[in-house]
Amino acid sequence: MSSTQNDVQIDVEEFRRGARAWIAANLEPWRGPRGGRVIGDAKTHEEMASARVLQRKLFDGGYAGISYPAEYGGRGLTSLHERAFREEARGYVLPDFGAVGAVTFDAIGRSLLAHCPAEFLQRHIPKMLRGEELWCQFYSEPEAGSDLAGIRTRAVRDGDRWILSGSKIWSSGAYLADWAMCLARTDWRVPKHRGLTWFALPTDAKGVTIRQIRQINGNAEFCEEFLDEVEVTDEDVIGEVNHGWSVTQTMLVYERGAGQMGAKTREPRALAPDLVDVARRVGRVADPSARQAIAKAHINDYAQFHLGRRIGARLRASATPDPAVAA
Repeated sequence: MSSTQNDVQIDVEEFRRGARAWIAANLEPWRGPRGGRVIGDAKTHEEMASARVLQRKLFDGGYAGISYPAEYGGRGLTSLHERAFREEARGYVLPDFGAVGAVTFDAIGRSLLAHCPAEFLQRHIPKMLRGEELWCQFYSEPEAGSDLAGIRTRAVRDGDRWILSGSKIWSSGAYLADWAMCLARTDWRVPKHRGLTWFALPTDAKGVTIRQIRQINGNAEFCEEFLDEVEVTDEDVIGEVNHGWSVTQTMLVYERGAGQMGAKTREPRALAPDLVDVARRVGRVADPSARQAIAKAHINDYAQFHLGRRIGARLRASATPDPAVAA
């Protein structure tokens, strides 16, 4: 569905009525367990393929990227319209890309919009919204730990190319992603928070090796990556060369939930319903330890909801993401 400039004038309740009718006509009711699958559950390639088909249906109907700019395939509406759609779609099957989807449409997509030129955005954002490009982060490194600015993956200029070498770890769902947003050091002569640059690279590029990490609980969602002289070009630079820390700050803002303003639509009042269901099934509703765990989960949900509202309010008050909300 092509967007028009008239979209920005759509009243939220008018939009809601249209969304309600479209959802009822085009989406299947959710018949699985209450609460659905948890974002972050490992996915299969078959599940991802089905989700891509459903994402394209949303895009064609005008309900993918509702708050993304119209010139890049979105609707150019607001987070309130996004929230209205989520409220109406509750109880229906939506595309579920797991952690890869959350990263693609929130932290990465929003960061690209904030830092990339129009040519780059035209090349990638519509494909993201159609479900044709799913992205992951090549971010943390084995030796850097929590010191993100201490990374050692390097990018060396060679004419109009860049050659990337190094390793990354804890990349959620990288084995299912099509592209990666990769942080590398491009200048070793300056303080560590400077001299960093972000690059876009295909996960199937020559020299990229992705390995899943099998955890003790059997989950293998996290991955490690090895970059062996991977070639990219100046067209793949995200933001400005040697100024990658500003992009990092933007991404951290959205990782704290600013990009998910439409996801949590109501203040959590019931006590963590999914955990209560588990406690009932195993006969531990009266167990003090189980009750304490449920109470802690409810407090976390409540705090996250209100933190998200405050972050959203700060974002709406400024055209530029405020690094303060990434703290």
